[in-house]
Amino acid sequence: MSVFSKTHARALCRVVPAVLAAGLCACGGLDRATQGMADVLTLYRPETVQGNFVSKEQVAALQPGMTRLQVRDTLGTPLLTSVFHGDRWDYVFTLKRQGVEAQSYRLTAFFKDDVLERFEGDEMPSETEFVQRIGRERKIKVPTLEATEDQLAKFPPASEDAAQPSADASAAPVRGGSYPPLEPAR
Repeated sequence: MSVFSKTHARALCRVVPAVLAAGLCACGGLDRATQGMADVLTLYRPETVQGNFVSKEQVAALQPGMTRLQVRDTLGTPLLTSVFHGDRWDYVFTLKRQGVEAQSYRLTAFFKDDVLERFEGDEMPSETEFVQRIGRERKIKVPTLEATEDQLAKFPPASEDAAQPSADASAAPVRGGSYPPLEPAR
């Protein structure tokens, strides 16, 4: 390959993406079609969880009459505390995934005399639902494990001697293994 063609190839690699980006932006905005094209050109967009994740289980543990310390132990440190609203804690978190509209959740705890008076907010996902939303794997169907009496009869019953190791066998060192002993013999 000549020097001219290498230089030409490098310049072409820089110019083509710039021309494509300018063409997409020249329309005045990104509609659904151009957004789809932009998503195809975007190699990686990280999934982000911003704020304090609060699960359905944590909300269920809240009880009016809890102290601020107990609420903080249950929910964690609030994302927002206002100088103007000292008796209010706001827990907010947002989940952004590629190809899915951003999901926002909010929970507000109200205190009176440093004791939880009430709380209100969105329906929170359970921990399992949250993990499934951010995980790559979707629900896996676990097969039901069932055996008929005929299938179980094929296997001999376990003897009582095999089920309980003798005291001498547990004290004796294992010989013939491929690993050296963890502690030197005394």
